[in-house]
This record gives sequence, C-alpha cells and structure tokens, in this order.
Amino acid sequence: MLQFETAWVTSVGNQVSLFVTCMVDQLFPKVGMAMATVLERLGYRVDFPEEQTCCGQPAFNSGYRDEARIVARHFLKTFEASEKVVVPSGSCTAMVTHHFADLFQKEPQTLERIHALEKKVYEFATFLTDVAGVEDVGASMQDVVTFHDGCHALRELGIKSAPRRLLARVRGLELREMLPAEECCGFGGTFSVKFAELSGAMMRTKIDAILQTGANTVVSLDPSCLMQIQGGLSRAGSSIRTMHLAEVLASR
Repeated sequence: MLQFETAWVTSVGNQVSLFVTCMVDQLFPKVGMAMATVLERLGYRVDFPEEQTCCGQPAFNSGYRDEARIVARHFLKTFEASEKVVVPSGSCTAMVTHHFADLFQKEPQTLERIHALEKKVYEFATFLTDVAGVEDVGASMQDVVTFHDGCHALRELGIKSAPRRLLARVRGLELREMLPAEECCGFGGTFSVKFAELSGAMMRTKIDAILQTGANTVVSLDPSCLMQIQGGLSRAGSSIRTMHLAEVLASR
C-alpha cells in the first residue's frame, strides 16, 4: 500500500474549480482529466464551471486590449465565487494573476475584484506543493524524462523547483535535465505565427537539447509548449513523446 504524506488528510473537504484553458479544452482534454484525477485523489472536491471560455491571452498579446477586457470580465464573472482556481498552464495563470490588472487600471472597482481573484488562482504544480502541501501524490511511471521550463511559468511566476520536486517523488521515474532547460521552445503564442522562421530555429535548438538527454518523454507545465515540442520531435523523426505534468502525476 502506498504511503501518502499527512497533508493529504488536511486537504479533505476543500473545493477547487478547474480552468482548463483553450488549449486543453480543444486539443489536450486528457490533461484536464488527469489534473482532476490528481486533485480528487488528494481529497479535493473538483468542479468545472461550464461557462468558462478563454483567459484572453491571445487578444492581449496581439494588442487587442478591448477584446481582452471582454474575455477577462467573463472570466472574472465565472470564477469570482470560486474558493480556489487551479490551472494546467503557466501562461494562462500569468495572464490572470499578472495581466488582468493591466486591463482595468481605469476601473478601480473592477480592479479591486481582480486583485481578490488573483489570490485564488494557482498553477497546478505550485498548488500541489504550496497549497496542498504535498510532493508525493502516489504516482508511479517507469520512464526516463526531461523537463522543459515554459517561459511564463519560469519568468513571470518564478516556478522552478515545484515540478521537479513532484517528479522526484514519482516511483520508477528518472529525471534527466536538458542543457539548457530554461531556453524557450519558440512557441510564444502568436510569436510562432508572426516569426515562424525564428520560432522554428528556437524549436530546433530545444529539440537538440532534448535528444542529448536520452530521455523518452518531455514533461512540461504548458500544453502550448508541448504542442510546439511534439511537432518538432515528429518532424525530426523522433519517437520521444510529450506529457503534461498532470498526466505523469495521474499515472499509477
């Protein structure tokens, strides 16, 4: 029988809402289901507000602030009453916790509500380590993996050790660091469309670093990064797969 950390008991009865993001909803539904599986194993009651749409990041990054405000207002309305909101994406978490406030500087009442919301929104890995207080979630997976640091998670949210501590407690898993792990994969949302050649060059550098580790799987916190990397690996003829951290932690 698996031995779980005592923090599992203290989390029982807590309610969390999932914001699964556009990328997960449309392309990686298994990530959302894996995240729910892990949280429920920890004793959390998980809900999925069906009114949720986007965080507004694509519009915001492209300079369409009015359109981004419309989406941000809807996000606020949808999740404002939630106890905690857990997100399987560093970039979408950063959008809500760092950039929603940029959109409402001229609306003091809305800004006050945004600041209250920011305190309840967590990226998945840091929710586990900082809120649930666990590193061992009872996962097991026989594999050699390498970890990719997404830019928003690392540079805007300061997430570095949390996912590695979680991976270190997965039974049967070996983590091999790529050099450099912190270099961008080249996706960057609309950046990969507007600057395709530069994005492709950055991706190829990342693929070379992955191949040098000898890992079978690339793990990250951002589905968008994984999509970029998986495309590069496939074009390179590699059989290396990509997985979100939640999928690894849901494995038994």
